[in-house]
Amino acid sequence: MNRIKEVLEEKGIKQKWLAERLGKSYNMVNSYTQNRQQPRLEILFEIAKILDVEPKELLTEIKVSKTPAKLS
Repeated sequence: MNRIKEVLEEKGIKQKWLAERLGKSYNMVNSYTQNRQQPRLEILFEIAKILDVEPKELLTEIKVSKTPAKLS
């Protein structure tokens, strides 16, 4: 899962603009933003550079419960 769509919205940037900068089709960028397909790591770093964010800002933070699960 990634946060590309959220970061684009926060910055007021359109998917079409990002697609042009990446040299990818709109459909490919849309599949990234809808989490139907995940970009390769190299592409993720390129997206981060274009959007002027840290690559980790494009990744969904997964919250792990610190409370151990109870076993039955």
